[in-house]
Amino acid sequence: MWTASAWCAAGLFALVLFATTTYQFRTQSGSPVLVGLGLRVGLAVVLSLVVIGARRRPVTVFGVLLAESTVTLTLGESTWPFFVAADVLLCLIATTRRRRTSFVAATVELAVWLGQWAATDHGQAEFSDFLSTLLAVVAGIVIPFAIGNSIRQQRVYGEALRTHAAARAVTEERLRIARELHDMVAHSIGIIAIQAGAAGLVIDTQPEGARKALGIIESTSRETLAGLRRMLVSLRRAEADAESDQAVAVSTTGLEGVERLAATASAAGVRVDVDWLGVRRPVPPEIDLAAFRIIQESVTNAARHSGGRHCRVCVEYRDEELAIEVVDDGHGPARAAAGTGLGISGMRERVALLGGRFSAGAGPEGGFQVAARLPV
Repeated sequence: MWTASAWCAAGLFALVLFATTTYQFRTQSGSPVLVGLGLRVGLAVVLSLVVIGARRRPVTVFGVLLAESTVTLTLGESTWPFFVAADVLLCLIATTRRRRTSFVAATVELAVWLGQWAATDHGQAEFSDFLSTLLAVVAGIVIPFAIGNSIRQQRVYGEALRTHAAARAVTEERLRIARELHDMVAHSIGIIAIQAGAAGLVIDTQPEGARKALGIIESTSRETLAGLRRMLVSLRRAEADAESDQAVAVSTTGLEGVERLAATASAAGVRVDVDWLGVRRPVPPEIDLAAFRIIQESVTNAARHSGGRHCRVCVEYRDEELAIEVVDDGHGPARAAAGTGLGISGMRERVALLGGRFSAGAGPEGGFQVAARLPV
């Protein structure tokens, strides 16, 4: 596109030069003789070919155009097309180069014009005519300089916005990974701690019960390690894809894991009943993952902090939102319910990032209740 535009600009410039120059000289008798048509066309094309390299080397082309204007002036021809082309190049220089470079280019163009005027006028023009012409030339220089400088500032500002957005994305990704690790590890360690305590109590009197608790500890540990391994592999693949510009789909746990979560919690001594309301349908991946993490954290809190033995999970698919409610029969709000714990604050942050509503506190019939509304 840029190459085609450069050739079109060179052709237009050659046409303007051909239309504005005659290249005439006088014989010994004083009669003017015009240069042939073919030679005029050739000169116009040669003088305009330099415009093709304007995008890559605008400063060099700018200098060549000013030099060509000086040569054309010595032949007695009009030089305004060269200054118009130089003004366009000045806008390009102000857009793509440092401000100091563009300022020097503008000063050089004004100096060349003043030098050419001084060489050809010889004090014949009135001061008012000179002043009006000078103001027109200065305006022709200042306007493209201001336009190019404005475009350059917009580019710098846009680059700063993109850098800020990239840094913010990195921070949000770190927070997301931290939340994932907290939810995964906190739930598993809570189950393991409960089972280890139960095994320690019955290891002498009920070896079979202790063996069952140790089996749950082993399976939970293996499942947690597998989850951590999947997360680390996904992170490595994401880093490799950033270098090779290839996309890798990363599978994460969602609402399909709620039943398995309920079975694990029930084996740890907290009976979990899951109610599905509405028509079950696919939801966006971020909503699916957030809903599972909220349920997981709520069940973990019920097992570790609330002291309840029964937990009810209700997932309702509504027209424009996914409603989640987790209620246990424990001893009511613990310290984390006030928002100081990482679990509650993490759930609240998840919901806020997705534009939903979240509440946690005492249940209507005692115990602890967590409710979230996620827009779908």
